Amino acid sequence: MTNQTMTYNASVARLQRIVAEIEGGELDIDLLSESVKEATTLIKFCKEKLYKVDEEIKKVIEELE
Repeated sequence: MTNQTMTYNASVARLQRIVAEIEGGELDIDLLSESVKEATTLIKFCKEKLYKVDEEIKKVIEELE
């Protein structure tokens, strides 16, 4: 999934699957590093998305005041 096609909800769902695989011992040890890297990328994307939405909401509220 590229940054252009990522959505917040899809990213969170993928993060949940990664966590479940790790916690459930389903993840092959050889893939662990790649999964952690993917999770890190997804977390960064989600944090940036939340920050942008928060800023947009603040601007809208300021315009109303």
